[in-house]
Amino acid sequence: MAKAASFTCSNCGAVHSKWSGRCDDCGAWNTISEDKPLTTGPKAKGLGVARGRKVVLTALDTPEAPPPRTMSKMGELDRVLGGGLVAASAILVGGDPGIGKSTVLLQAAAAFANQGMKVVYVSGEEAAAQVRLRARRLGLGDADVKLAAETNLRDILTTLEAEKPDLAIIDSIQTMWLDTVDSAPGSVSQVRAAAHELTTFAKRNGISVVLVGHVTKEGQIAGPRVVEHMVDTVLYFEGERGHQFRILRAVKNRFGPADEIGVFEMTGAGLAEVANPSALFLSDREKPAAGSVVFAGIEGTRPVLCEIQALVSPAPAGQARRSVVGWDGGRLAMILAVLESRCGIPFQGLDVYLNVAGGLRISEPAADLAVAAALLSAREDVALPEGTVVFGEISLSGGLRPVGQTETRLKEAQKLGFSRALIPDRSKTGAIAGVTAQKMPDLAALVGDVFGAG
Repeated sequence: MAKAASFTCSNCGAVHSKWSGRCDDCGAWNTISEDKPLTTGPKAKGLGVARGRKVVLTALDTPEAPPPRTMSKMGELDRVLGGGLVAASAILVGGDPGIGKSTVLLQAAAAFANQGMKVVYVSGEEAAAQVRLRARRLGLGDADVKLAAETNLRDILTTLEAEKPDLAIIDSIQTMWLDTVDSAPGSVSQVRAAAHELTTFAKRNGISVVLVGHVTKEGQIAGPRVVEHMVDTVLYFEGERGHQFRILRAVKNRFGPADEIGVFEMTGAGLAEVANPSALFLSDREKPAAGSVVFAGIEGTRPVLCEIQALVSPAPAGQARRSVVGWDGGRLAMILAVLESRCGIPFQGLDVYLNVAGGLRISEPAADLAVAAALLSAREDVALPEGTVVFGEISLSGGLRPVGQTETRLKEAQKLGFSRALIPDRSKTGAIAGVTAQKMPDLAALVGDVFGAG
């Protein structure tokens, strides 16, 4: 009896027994396609009586040397990778179209080649001549990087096996296709099979492989989520096209810290590293103005100062807007509710706009207090004193919760010339020379003491 066909959603990876126009798990439309098996497999239902080989077992405390790493000398890239490129690792890089994925990887290929590694760059989207033109524009024309334009994965793996490079870059995984899978390139079956073959090839041959992945409208890497589980490291290349800053963020890393970021600046000669992102994010900041607050955050292992901007204006009757860029819209709604319920500050009939300057995206709850201060500053038209940084988490009761690495945040603020900090009352911090920490017991104290409202 033939095995029943299965159908998989390309947006969330959910498996369905039959096709439908809408995925019941994620709600996306027209994302379900038939999942073709890689092989027909054995017809028997069980494993049978055939015995397999015995797997080697080792003790948990067996001494193990740290994995060897190769530094690219691109400090921001090495930071995100956890200290350099690990041999036989699989890395997935995702990002919006035109954000600079191919550019940064071409620069990385040249940097690793300059360190003595043998590098192969395979493009499935551009001809080799186009890649050479970009390399010459970036000043990398003399880099010892081998190029190929191919989408047939069988031919690519045969070439890599013969060349035996140290690093292979595949741009992109959605353009690769296997002749053993009966579906179009970019489909769930093809992406999953191609990622599995490349990851297995990397582990078996000791070759580091970097896969470029397209993203969906929601910013997730297109294809089944199982691809992210297969690889060792998942990097997202973030940024707004209207800003020159680009953020390379590690969301998964088996060989280093997750949530680490590397900051780059888009220039005419490619992507330039930003050694001190705090100074760059605040370089265009004007004098203190209503609605502008500096937030001291932590991205991975480094402190980053950035500007949070808010604008509150009268809205047409029944048409109040809530617009957010660079932060979670649901968390903004929560803070507005806490301000109105616990502090008596109404925002009904008012448009609220919130923006994180520089194209940075913030996810940590420590930004709650800075957002609340920016909203109050914009609503009351009162600017915070010059040289003030703000951070802290807000609870639904209106209380303020301390956040981690308080001293690290304050030291970074002190290096950039800030002399005052608004922080939660129970924050654990020592004396930081030149910085006065004003501790707030709850959100009502911020409203009354700083803005005289409520």
